[in-house]
Amino acid sequence: MMKFKKIILILLCCLAVVACSKKKEDKLANLTPEQLYSDGMVNMKKESYSEAIKYFERISQEYPYSPLAGSAQLMESYCYYKTSKFEYAIAALDDYISLFPGDKNVEYAYYLKAICYYDQIASTKLDQQITELAKEAFLELINRFPDSEYSRDARFKLNLVLDHLAGKEMEIGRFYLKKAEVISAINRFKKVVDEYQTTTHIEEALYRLSACYYSLGVKIEAKRYAAVLGSNYPSSKWYKYAYEFLKEEHAPVP
Repeated sequence: MMKFKKIILILLCCLAVVACSKKKEDKLANLTPEQLYSDGMVNMKKESYSEAIKYFERISQEYPYSPLAGSAQLMESYCYYKTSKFEYAIAALDDYISLFPGDKNVEYAYYLKAICYYDQIASTKLDQQITELAKEAFLELINRFPDSEYSRDARFKLNLVLDHLAGKEMEIGRFYLKKAEVISAINRFKKVVDEYQTTTHIEEALYRLSACYYSLGVKIEAKRYAAVLGSNYPSSKWYKYAYEFLKEEHAPVP
């Protein structure tokens, strides 16, 4: 008998929890888009981002034609970003851009998408797929909205992204040199010279190319890259290194 009463008590507790949850859900469902948006903003300002998402998400689901639907989706994306749920943020931003391409805040949506990638950039020792995606996202923003206030910051961050990608190419190139795979190294250094000319790695890349070609006996190419280095960066330590081995006609260490 006692065991039966215990089972009944457990069932009643479960029903109470379900009823409580249902009541809370019904309360959210009865709110107008304006109330949902207002409550979402209150939670967002309190940095209760996960709670705010529930309100903004409900507008997108239940009131897709509301004048607040676009703003709600953008705020939902921002809350995902603030909780480091970058994949959810990017997906929500893609939906927003697709559904509201003419919205006044669409520039910010492109910017936030790029920042979602940018904030995930890791060490150059790891795969650079995210870095490439950040580059593409910043370029898309700059190309679409060249005069936007967000594009000004995007240009600054894009330079950092490009420097990061160039650093990865240099790292791989130096790795190939250690394995005496000079042609493979040359391909990496050439990529830096061709695609990342404005980065901090350009001087070393030009020197490495000069040294690599010299070590292969291709002195014309070695002198050509050294000349480019000297013409653009005459005070560079890398030009001094190149000048020394070319002047003395002995093979350098790439």
